[in-house]
Amino acid sequence: MALRKWLWRSMSSLSCDPLHVCVVGSGPAGFYTAEKMLKAHKAAEIDIIDRLPTPFGLVRSGVAPDHPETKIVINQFSRVASAARCSFFGNVSLGTSISLNELRNIYDVVVLAYGAESDRVLGVSGEELAGIYSAREFVWWYNGHPDYRNLSPDLKSTDTAIILGQGNVALDVARILLRPIAELATTDIANHALASLKESSIRKVLLVGRRGPVQAACTAKELREILGIKDLLVHIQETDLLKSPADEEELKNSRTQRRVYELLTKAATSQELHPTSTQRELHFVFFRRPESFLHDSSSNISGVRFEKTYLKEDDASGKQLAIGTGQFEDHKCGLVLKSIGYKSVPVDGLPFDNRRGMVPNIRGRVLRDSPDNAIPDQGLYVTGWLKRGPTGIIATNLYCAEETVVSITEDLKQGILTSTSSPNKRGREGLLQLLDSKNIRYVPFSGWEKIDLKEKSEGSLLNKPRAKITTWEELLKVANE
Repeated sequence: MALRKWLWRSMSSLSCDPLHVCVVGSGPAGFYTAEKMLKAHKAAEIDIIDRLPTPFGLVRSGVAPDHPETKIVINQFSRVASAARCSFFGNVSLGTSISLNELRNIYDVVVLAYGAESDRVLGVSGEELAGIYSAREFVWWYNGHPDYRNLSPDLKSTDTAIILGQGNVALDVARILLRPIAELATTDIANHALASLKESSIRKVLLVGRRGPVQAACTAKELREILGIKDLLVHIQETDLLKSPADEEELKNSRTQRRVYELLTKAATSQELHPTSTQRELHFVFFRRPESFLHDSSSNISGVRFEKTYLKEDDASGKQLAIGTGQFEDHKCGLVLKSIGYKSVPVDGLPFDNRRGMVPNIRGRVLRDSPDNAIPDQGLYVTGWLKRGPTGIIATNLYCAEETVVSITEDLKQGILTSTSSPNKRGREGLLQLLDSKNIRYVPFSGWEKIDLKEKSEGSLLNKPRAKITTWEELLKVANE
């Protein structure tokens, strides 16, 4: 709230000279940044570029199809994209269509908000086996992302799936695998995923975490939703719910963790004793970490070998870490989904911390190395996951974007950005000329509106909010009609 008041107070004192701004990435972080810039600088002209023909990033490809209320924010973002001083350029890929240096030569300000499109790896034996996917890949598959239209996970050859991780994404994936198909059929889940889930043989899902129920990374809302699935047997070992003094301290300091622990405790004490043969099962497995992946004669995943763990407080961080006991157990399965974290990827010309998977920055100002210390790289900013790492919910990006816009506004007021301005920085005019010279056919927001209209029209015939177009070819064809 304080950041918003500061922005409004600063508006009257800013220069009215044209300011050419490019935001790379059209997810929540990108759109919130564009919205705040339009309000903070009345002469700013904002261009949002995205490698996909469709805007909205993870709101379209990451939010679960059975969470339509979360996607309402698309209406707000659409108003931003339709503003007179804002333009959307889809099908423009940073690093392929256009380089970062080219963008910086055209724009006064470049804000990178392209998020995280890769995954962390476990680094354990057998991780490359068929039947092992990242949760991001699986989510993009059932949400109709054109890059993963042909993922085709085999859901028919096994009755058991193991999900590594116990955060919200892990719960989303488990819920999609376990939810009654009739409930999914009326969502905007991709048609190819719905068809595959209809034929799924998976009846048991294991959600596995290295630490205990006190440290489960999900929110109470997500946990309550999956525990409420009709005719679902939830299995939790009551011995796993025993708390240490360190656990008690963690619970005392976190309302979220207390609520999650209370829900897990209630689920453990109310579970059924005699499941039916057709009943679906959700097993919360704590204090286990994967040691290796097992395979059959065809090099397909057949199980996971886990090492049992215990918690030990780390003197440096004060956190409880999972320590291996040297005891192992095997769990059979035919599908593994790794929900262990997203990872951003660098582009040429961008300082990048590979260990943390983010761009070095101070309040959104990108830092470049110098012989003495890191100094801000004038005119270059970050927001969203590139800035803070892949954490938080959609609303987190609002405050993150506000902070970055405050930094831009401060730099404008102090004249720091004036040295980056030149007659060659023509913003949108320069971008259009560059794309034309490279024969890149971009998708404007009006092209997305054509896609949107067709998806909704075809979805209405199926009693769905939309029937997503899931191939690059068809998306571009509809956008350019």
